[in-house]
Amino acid sequence: MNNDLFSETDLTNEELFKQIFNARDEEELISVINKYEDVFEDGNWKPLGDNDSNYGIVKNQQSNPIAALIEKVTNSIDALLTKKCYEAGVDPKSKDAPQSMNEAIYKFYPNTNWDLQEFRRKQAEEIQIIADGKGPKSKKTPYDTSVIVYDDGEGQHPHDFERTFLSLVRGNKNDVQFVQGKYNMGGSGSIVFCGKRRYQLIASRKYDKKGDFGFTLIREHPKRKTDKSKETWFEYLLIDGKIPSFKIDKLKLGLENRKFESGSIIKMYSYQFPKGYSGFAQDLNQSINEYLFNPALPLLTKDTEKRYPNNNVLVNDLFGLKRRLSKEENDYLAESFSEVHTDSRIGPMKVSCYVFKTKVRDNDLKKTKENIQKRYFKNNMSVLFSLNGQVHGHYTSEFITRSLKMNMLKSHLLIHVDCTEMNYDFRKELFMASRDRLKDGEETQYLRNYLSKHLSKKGGRLDEIQKFRKQAVNIDSSSNTEDILKDFTKNMPLDSDLMKLLGKTFKLDQTKNKKDNTNKPKKDKKEQKETPFNPQRFPSLFQINGKGNNEVTKIPQGGEKTIRFQTDVEDDYFDRTEDPGDLKISVLGVNSNETEGGTKQGEPKTPTDLFNIVKSSPSKGTIRLTLNPKDELKVGDSVQIKAELSAPDGDLAEIFMVKIADKEKPKDKAPKDDTPDENLGLPQLIFIYETVEEGSESQVSWEAVEEATNESVDYKTVMIPDVEGDALKRIFINMDSTVLKNFKSNIKNLNQEQIDLANKKYYTSVYFHSLFLYTITKNRGYQIRQKDKETDKEEDIDLGTYLKDLFDNYYSIFILNFGGMEEMMHGIGD
Repeated sequence: MNNDLFSETDLTNEELFKQIFNARDEEELISVINKYEDVFEDGNWKPLGDNDSNYGIVKNQQSNPIAALIEKVTNSIDALLTKKCYEAGVDPKSKDAPQSMNEAIYKFYPNTNWDLQEFRRKQAEEIQIIADGKGPKSKKTPYDTSVIVYDDGEGQHPHDFERTFLSLVRGNKNDVQFVQGKYNMGGSGSIVFCGKRRYQLIASRKYDKKGDFGFTLIREHPKRKTDKSKETWFEYLLIDGKIPSFKIDKLKLGLENRKFESGSIIKMYSYQFPKGYSGFAQDLNQSINEYLFNPALPLLTKDTEKRYPNNNVLVNDLFGLKRRLSKEENDYLAESFSEVHTDSRIGPMKVSCYVFKTKVRDNDLKKTKENIQKRYFKNNMSVLFSLNGQVHGHYTSEFITRSLKMNMLKSHLLIHVDCTEMNYDFRKELFMASRDRLKDGEETQYLRNYLSKHLSKKGGRLDEIQKFRKQAVNIDSSSNTEDILKDFTKNMPLDSDLMKLLGKTFKLDQTKNKKDNTNKPKKDKKEQKETPFNPQRFPSLFQINGKGNNEVTKIPQGGEKTIRFQTDVEDDYFDRTEDPGDLKISVLGVNSNETEGGTKQGEPKTPTDLFNIVKSSPSKGTIRLTLNPKDELKVGDSVQIKAELSAPDGDLAEIFMVKIADKEKPKDKAPKDDTPDENLGLPQLIFIYETVEEGSESQVSWEAVEEATNESVDYKTVMIPDVEGDALKRIFINMDSTVLKNFKSNIKNLNQEQIDLANKKYYTSVYFHSLFLYTITKNRGYQIRQKDKETDKEEDIDLGTYLKDLFDNYYSIFILNFGGMEEMMHGIGD
């Protein structure tokens, strides 16, 4: 480059930076570049990471723009903690430095008070995400959005840029235990989402303010005919062979409530947000909260009045989805709980489940579901896997329907899995280096199977919640189904292809000429009056449910046992952000059956040496502790265990014995009941109505079905399938649907007999079409996907949702008005 360039153009480094920074989008930046062609000539650019084969490294990082943006925030948190470490006079790589992110927060931020708005906002100003671009922004003027990320962190001297910001796969942070980033790659993942030419500005000044303010511009190398390389690469700007810089005191860069003095600031031009994203105050804030479930530090987002002149809220402080859930608990959450699992292969992990209400305030079920989806599931992440609060991977609601087989909770259950304390060798096999998705490996499959087994366990918390919600429609529907199913099978040969098809899916009783049997009335269970539970903020009661203090609990070898403790503390005691408690387990002694004499007490060991453990959060005065003996314990061994519930005035303790018993023998199968199954193993047929007669035990209301299925019901609704996993349990048919009313209105001279026949044709058509569509689709192994209108992304749709949508959209009208059921109706009508 010509050394006299600046004197010819009167352009200084400071002026150049300001013109680059003030460009609102890629279009304006290109105008600046074209204005100073000599400054931006090809000879002034150097490959990122000093590697002109870096295209694949950069491009194969985060798979979506939000995850890539989150990496910038993660790097900012790392920079702030590193700065604090230096200011404390500690080398971040030394043994004296914090050994985890949590330890760093406790050490460097001892008095946070971040749950209070004033203190949180002040801290959040040290990490800011700011929008830039032309305005006003609207559907008619969808101007590009550029994104600025600022942090008041460590910062870098200009001469250190190339080994920090501009390096790839260097591992600069490998020896720093309290930071998230390790690969020196995450910060470059956002480049591929910067407009069409991938322009990204990086500027920084060291925290001690002793050096210059340096800056550079990153871009995708424009492919030339003279380039011999098959692939292009990413490169950064140098002037006179070095990072351009200049001296500063303070810079006015549009930051909230401050000027730039030190730290780092990055601008991503014309950032490619997913379809449907609008201002920072709405969509982006929600996504940041989702991906930063429990961040180490709060942050601030800011939009501009030029872009959104009618938006009254342009600045927000964020502190993660966990705190948002806690803040909005009374409005949106039906209940929440956590379990700490300690598995020999996985190590310790905390699993938190949040179950949302079906109706919030005055909103109906449909509107409530829409609001919950927008507020908590914007990125379709139903199961979040996080490390140090940042989400590294997720499952969609497919896990809830296919693995947990809890279809009714698919839109109302959020699961968070904290992977921070997992065994390192296991955890490192779970996530891609990009930290935005799970690997498809052995460890990932083991974790999925483990979560599926434990969260769907019979008698577990989620199982109890699902059963409770389904109680609203637990009625005897045999009067609706017996005759139709009997006549159906009577008029169809048992060896027919249709019966064989159904037999693959449902357990059909194919015995003819069974004796008539009347259902024996069930004995009414006496209603148990629940004792009112008055929770306390801190516990004063903690005792094992049993006969005495030295209760002996027998656990079969290879099995497990759940021990329950009574307490009076609040349900969120283990999970709340202020003054949380804990349940600690310790081993006081082990009596081994194989030691000399058989009663000699062995050396105390840690509980996790002897057991796989699950500790649950309190639930209405009960804390559960599940123990699964490891192979080290033999039959006859006994272990003395101490459980301690933390409390401000001194921990509350219980001591009990666990003895390892013989493996449970397989239970003898109960003799087969000769009583015929009146419903032949097929799903129940249940009629539903807008309103039901008071005291009716055979009718179900729309409201009850909504509560039990989490599906909205109105006049357009024809049927709702109740599916658990792959099992079709019940078919709810709406007898007050517009389809049925219109069908009957076309009948001339309508009388009661014709009404009954029309009703029968309607529910028979809907029931059997649902049945066979479900059966064929399931047996053929089809998977259904639907394109989201807002995002243009295809999403997996479960079979139940597909069938409901099919019948709601004209299919039922077609089968009623254009036949297809005549032969069946003749048989049933006889």
